[in-house]
Amino acid sequence: MKKIVILALLVFGAISISNAQEVGIRFGDVTGGNVAIDGVFSLGEFTRVHADVSFGDGLGIDALWDFLYRPLGGEAFNWYVGAGPYTFIGSDFKLGAVGEVGLEYHFNGAPLAIGADWRPYLEIIDNTNFGANSFGLNVRFCF
Repeated sequence: MKKIVILALLVFGAISISNAQEVGIRFGDVTGGNVAIDGVFSLGEFTRVHADVSFGDGLGIDALWDFLYRPLGGEAFNWYVGAGPYTFIGSDFKLGAVGEVGLEYHFNGAPLAIGADWRPYLEIIDNTNFGANSFGLNVRFCF
Protein backbone atom coordinates (compact mmCIF):
# COMPACT_ATOMS: atom_id res chain seq x y z
CA MET A 1 0.00 0.00 0.00
CA LYS A 2 2.90 2.36 0.77
CA LYS A 3 4.31 1.80 -2.70
CA ILE A 4 0.98 2.70 -4.33
CA VAL A 5 0.69 5.91 -2.31
CA ILE A 6 4.29 6.94 -3.08
CA LEU A 7 3.85 6.15 -6.78
CA ALA A 8 0.57 8.09 -6.87
CA LEU A 9 2.24 11.12 -5.27
CA LEU A 10 5.11 10.98 -7.76
CA VAL A 11 2.73 10.76 -10.73
CA PHE A 12 0.53 13.57 -9.38
CA GLY A 13 3.61 15.73 -8.77
CA ALA A 14 4.88 15.11 -12.29
CA ILE A 15 1.52 16.13 -13.71
CA SER A 16 1.43 19.25 -11.51
CA ILE A 17 4.83 20.59 -12.57
CA SER A 18 4.61 19.56 -16.22
CA ASN A 19 3.45 21.85 -18.99
CA ALA A 20 0.04 20.33 -19.48
CA GLN A 21 -2.24 22.28 -21.76
CA GLU A 22 -5.38 20.70 -20.28
CA VAL A 23 -5.97 19.11 -16.87
CA GLY A 24 -9.24 17.76 -15.55
CA ILE A 25 -11.27 14.72 -14.62
CA ARG A 26 -12.35 11.69 -16.62
CA PHE A 27 -15.54 9.88 -15.59
CA GLY A 28 -16.43 6.40 -16.81
CA ASP A 29 -14.51 3.19 -17.34
CA VAL A 30 -10.86 3.81 -16.47
CA THR A 31 -8.08 1.29 -15.82
CA GLY A 32 -8.11 1.69 -12.02
CA GLY A 33 -11.69 2.74 -11.28
CA ASN A 34 -14.45 5.09 -12.40
CA VAL A 35 -12.72 8.48 -11.99
CA ALA A 36 -9.27 9.63 -13.14
CA ILE A 37 -7.07 12.71 -13.27
CA ASP A 38 -6.95 13.51 -16.98
CA GLY A 39 -4.19 15.49 -18.72
CA VAL A 40 -3.43 16.46 -22.30
CA PHE A 41 0.10 17.39 -23.33
CA SER A 42 0.58 18.87 -26.81
CA LEU A 43 3.32 17.46 -29.04
CA GLY A 44 2.54 19.64 -32.03
CA GLU A 45 -0.40 20.94 -33.99
CA PHE A 46 -1.98 17.54 -34.65
CA THR A 47 -0.49 15.15 -32.04
CA ARG A 48 -0.69 14.98 -28.27
CA VAL A 49 -0.29 12.68 -25.26
CA HIS A 50 -3.55 11.97 -23.41
CA ALA A 51 -2.73 10.56 -19.95
CA ASP A 52 -4.95 9.35 -17.11
CA VAL A 53 -4.09 8.42 -13.53
CA SER A 54 -6.88 6.67 -11.63
CA PHE A 55 -7.28 5.47 -8.08
CA GLY A 56 -9.73 2.83 -6.97
CA ASP A 57 -8.91 -0.78 -6.22
CA GLY A 58 -5.34 0.17 -7.15
CA LEU A 59 -3.44 2.60 -9.33
CA GLY A 60 -4.18 2.75 -13.06
CA ILE A 61 -2.08 4.67 -15.59
CA ASP A 62 -2.98 5.18 -19.26
CA ALA A 63 -0.73 7.09 -21.70
CA LEU A 64 -2.11 7.41 -25.22
CA TRP A 65 -0.59 9.09 -28.25
CA ASP A 66 -3.49 10.83 -30.01
CA PHE A 67 -3.77 12.15 -33.52
CA LEU A 68 -6.03 15.19 -33.44
CA TYR A 69 -8.28 15.87 -36.41
CA ARG A 70 -9.91 19.25 -36.47
CA PRO A 71 -12.22 20.92 -37.04
CA LEU A 72 -15.30 18.78 -37.39
CA GLY A 73 -18.17 21.09 -38.24
CA GLY A 74 -17.43 24.16 -36.12
CA GLU A 75 -14.04 25.56 -35.31
CA ALA A 76 -13.99 24.30 -31.69
CA PHE A 77 -15.29 20.75 -32.31
CA ASN A 78 -12.50 18.14 -32.77
CA TRP A 79 -12.22 14.37 -33.09
CA TYR A 80 -9.21 12.20 -32.32
CA VAL A 81 -7.87 8.65 -32.43
CA GLY A 82 -4.95 7.21 -30.52
CA ALA A 83 -3.30 4.24 -28.89
CA GLY A 84 -0.85 3.50 -26.12
CA PRO A 85 0.03 1.38 -23.09
CA TYR A 86 -1.83 1.03 -19.83
CA THR A 87 -0.96 -0.55 -16.51
CA PHE A 88 -2.79 -1.39 -13.32
CA ILE A 89 -0.95 -1.81 -10.02
CA GLY A 90 -2.99 -3.32 -7.22
CA SER A 91 -3.81 -6.76 -5.88
CA ASP A 92 -3.45 -7.89 -9.50
CA PHE A 93 -0.95 -6.47 -11.98
CA LYS A 94 -2.18 -5.75 -15.50
CA LEU A 95 -0.35 -4.48 -18.55
CA GLY A 96 -1.72 -3.98 -22.02
CA ALA A 97 -2.58 -1.69 -24.90
CA VAL A 98 -5.54 0.63 -25.22
CA GLY A 99 -7.02 2.47 -28.18
CA GLU A 100 -9.09 5.62 -28.18
CA VAL A 101 -11.65 7.30 -30.45
CA GLY A 102 -13.23 10.48 -29.18
CA LEU A 103 -14.92 13.81 -29.75
CA GLU A 104 -14.27 17.02 -27.85
CA TYR A 105 -15.52 20.57 -27.78
CA HIS A 106 -13.47 23.60 -26.69
CA PHE A 107 -15.66 26.46 -25.54
CA ASN A 108 -14.85 29.81 -27.15
CA GLY A 109 -14.24 32.47 -24.52
CA ALA A 110 -13.95 29.97 -21.65
CA PRO A 111 -10.96 27.77 -20.71
CA LEU A 112 -13.00 24.57 -20.74
CA ALA A 113 -13.04 21.43 -22.88
CA ILE A 114 -15.59 18.62 -22.72
CA GLY A 115 -15.14 15.31 -24.53
CA ALA A 116 -16.45 11.78 -24.81
CA ASP A 117 -14.42 8.76 -25.89
CA TRP A 118 -14.46 5.01 -26.44
CA ARG A 119 -11.44 2.97 -25.32
CA PRO A 120 -11.15 -0.67 -26.37
CA TYR A 121 -8.27 -2.47 -24.65
CA LEU A 122 -6.14 -5.59 -24.97
CA GLU A 123 -4.79 -6.96 -21.69
CA ILE A 124 -1.53 -8.83 -22.25
CA ILE A 125 -0.20 -9.46 -18.73
CA ASP A 126 -1.62 -11.10 -16.20
CA ASN A 127 -4.29 -12.60 -18.48
CA THR A 128 -4.98 -12.16 -22.16
CA ASN A 129 -8.29 -10.37 -22.48
CA PHE A 130 -10.02 -7.99 -24.91
CA GLY A 131 -12.65 -5.48 -23.86
CA ALA A 132 -14.64 -3.04 -25.97
CA ASN A 133 -17.06 -1.64 -23.39
CA SER A 134 -15.04 1.30 -21.99
CA PHE A 135 -16.63 4.71 -22.47
CA GLY A 136 -15.78 7.95 -20.72
CA LEU A 137 -16.57 11.64 -20.30
CA ASN A 138 -13.72 14.15 -19.98
CA VAL A 139 -14.03 17.61 -18.42
CA ARG A 140 -10.77 19.60 -18.59
CA PHE A 141 -9.52 23.08 -17.77
CA CYS A 142 -7.40 24.56 -20.60
CA PHE A 143 -4.26 26.61 -19.90
